[in-house]
Amino acid sequence: MRINKHFSIFVLLAATAYSLIACVPRDGGGDRTLMCKNRFDAADKDFKEGNYGRAKEPLEEILNICIGTGYMEQAQFLIAESYFNLEEWLEARGEYGSFINNFPSSPFIETAEYRKAVAAFNIEYDIDRDETNTTLAMRDFEKFQSNYPESPLMDSVNYYINLLIERRAERDYRTARLYHKLDHPQSTVIYMKEFLDLYPKSKRRPEALNLLIESYAELDQFETARYYLENYRLTVPDSIQKRIETVEATEAYIAKLEKKFLQRIEKEKKQKLIEKQEAKEEAEAQRDVDEEDEEDEY
Repeated sequence: MRINKHFSIFVLLAATAYSLIACVPRDGGGDRTLMCKNRFDAADKDFKEGNYGRAKEPLEEILNICIGTGYMEQAQFLIAESYFNLEEWLEARGEYGSFINNFPSSPFIETAEYRKAVAAFNIEYDIDRDETNTTLAMRDFEKFQSNYPESPLMDSVNYYINLLIERRAERDYRTARLYHKLDHPQSTVIYMKEFLDLYPKSKRRPEALNLLIESYAELDQFETARYYLENYRLTVPDSIQKRIETVEATEAYIAKLEKKFLQRIEKEKKQKLIEKQEAKEEAEAQRDVDEEDEEDEY
């Protein structure tokens, strides 16, 4: 009876020891690699089924515990892809950036750099306040252009760059329009001339031209205003002119301001003549007084 009892205790201890040994991870061993494979396969399955949120957690675990198993590169890329597909753009850009830094020789590197730029493009921004995100996205796309000049993605890259340029154009146009509303035509002219140089293909070009014409007219520079009006007439389609301002209406506006200007000049001339006459009469009167004083002295 005592022998059986001792034997049972021995068997129990042996089984416990075996279980503990089996649970201890062996660095670089097959058990850890198998565990990482199973986790990656499960995450990959979720990803392919469109369960991107559920795929992120096991992928992040792989990055923490599966160093040296061969699953790090794929896990890092799929995490970035998951954030991208979930439209969590700030996180996606960060994960693609980590992937690019950690695996520069990866076959996925071109895709990662492209999607990093697209993620930056889609990060929320306020066009009236800060263009940091626009600058960030432009830098990412320009880096892609430099690194992969022959990429089949180049047409798409150019498309996004043009959209970013239009963002900047819109911001500059709004700034100039604000100056115009605040009755600062000189500042408006400076902004709009630079706008037309920087963004000749902008959809805001017709409105910028119209704003420039009005500002020159308000500065009493009527010939320059008419010069740009002719440019407006020749380069802006009639359909857009009708939406913004017709050439005839703009010419009438210039003529109205010019008439007021000429009336003001004429009024100023008359006022100067009156002042000159008054000064002359005052001088003559003073001379008469001086002469009378001299006679009294004698």
